[in-house]
Amino acid sequence: MSRLTPTFSLNHMTAPRLSAFELLDTARALGLKAVELRNDVADNSISELDHARAIGARARELGIEILSINALYPFNVWNPERAAQAERLAELAAACGATGLVLCPLNDGSFQGSDAASLEQALRGLQPILEQHGLKGFVEPLGFPVSSLRLKKNAVAAIQAVGGEGRFALVHDTFHHRVAGETEFFPEFTGLVHISGVEDTAIGYEQMLDAHRVLVGPADRLDNIGQIRTLLQTGYRGYFSFEPFAREVCELDQPLPAVRASMDFIAEGVQG
Repeated sequence: MSRLTPTFSLNHMTAPRLSAFELLDTARALGLKAVELRNDVADNSISELDHARAIGARARELGIEILSINALYPFNVWNPERAAQAERLAELAAACGATGLVLCPLNDGSFQGSDAASLEQALRGLQPILEQHGLKGFVEPLGFPVSSLRLKKNAVAAIQAVGGEGRFALVHDTFHHRVAGETEFFPEFTGLVHISGVEDTAIGYEQMLDAHRVLVGPADRLDNIGQIRTLLQTGYRGYFSFEPFAREVCELDQPLPAVRASMDFIAEGVQG
């Protein structure tokens, strides 16, 4: 491609005070063609089948793709409870016409057992559930020191070990990529990218938390521009989904101007 042009989407965490219907309207106002819904935004979560079907119908009317419900947690602690949770989320995702489910690993420092064995067990358990509902599983390593899955290379190895290349893909999260100190990119395995920035200069990378994640701007410390440019240059053609968690973003009364400014900054940066 002659120009690097990221295609953006809107994760519901960017504006969790909006209903899912309002999120769709905001995406349309921004000229975006995709959103990610969530199951952890209080009353605005996707939790009922009728609600999911109505949101899916509205998304189709607007020409907006629903990329995922975010997230099954902790997906790599596989047991009957997790299987039932996965089945329920898969039903909701299918009802709203989502492409897949985001899968997040245990992230509290208490993980016991073999990382590889637990990952493979979970992926094998998830495969028939996802297949039944026509969904993909978006595996998202979390770069925090307490995470049970920090590196994308370990997720790729597990996906390959279970022959899951057609059912599972990576989430490349620019925050977690930098916090984990990871340098490898896996564009051929990447199905979704989450983007957010950190501007606080008083903390080191291993001290960074979700609460520090803002929209990407000129003071970003995570090299979002470099990461996005690398993904585009190496062949990734999917969505870059805004996913800040900082209160100063999530509690904005008018998120649209702030998101638009970040879109413009990123688009200009990667083309420069």
